[in-house]
Amino acid sequence: MTSGTERLEADLQEAERELQELEEQLDDRPQFGLGEGGAGAFSWEMALARRKRVTARIAALREALTKVREGTYGCCEGCGARIDPERLEILPATSLCAACARAVDTSVTSPLGSRA
Repeated sequence: MTSGTERLEADLQEAERELQELEEQLDDRPQFGLGEGGAGAFSWEMALARRKRVTARIAALREALTKVREGTYGCCEGCGARIDPERLEILPATSLCAACARAVDTSVTSPLGSRA
């Protein structure tokens, strides 16, 4: 699991660097009103959205590292099965096997809460 741990730690460091860069971009908020702002406002809003995604990624990576220490890394939180190593290679911070992830995605994206 050492290579997996190293990957998670490297991904966490990269995400933390990205978050720092985004925080610096967000410190320089352009002045704009309703219907104004142009490119500066657009860039600031994009950085704000990216910060939200990066913050969630950092939380997931930290959780994955905690699971490594506890010996539960690679166990699906949905069904308890082992997550396919190829899936973990692609998505090292995932907490769901492919089947459970599809089930969650289907329930979220189906219109009016219907099941596909």
